[in-house]
Amino acid sequence: MTQQGLLIDYEFCTGCHACEVACKVEKGLAEGEFGIKLTEIGPWKLDGSKKWEWDFVPMPTQRCDLCHDRTEAGKVPACVHHCQSLVMEYGPVEELAKKATKSRVVIFTVEA
Repeated sequence: MTQQGLLIDYEFCTGCHACEVACKVEKGLAEGEFGIKLTEIGPWKLDGSKKWEWDFVPMPTQRCDLCHDRTEAGKVPACVHHCQSLVMEYGPVEELAKKATKSRVVIFTVEA
């Protein structure tokens, strides 16, 4: 069987937390438990310019199973389905790797 993964292009993540909420509802997680956790990095001023850096990075946790029940039913993981910025994609790792041509893209997998 082909290994499936989650590609996240965090360059365009807006920090809306929809992935966290969707995961919590899908998995019935309690307060303080996360299947995916949005990490905020910044803000900080870039050297020598008037620009600021402020990134949001959705990070799957050890509770993430890539929504095994949903994907077995032919659906995408809840975080992908509800991502308002469309920065998440689920699919075969080999195909995701071909799309990972930018520097702010990560691919996550889970052990079977």
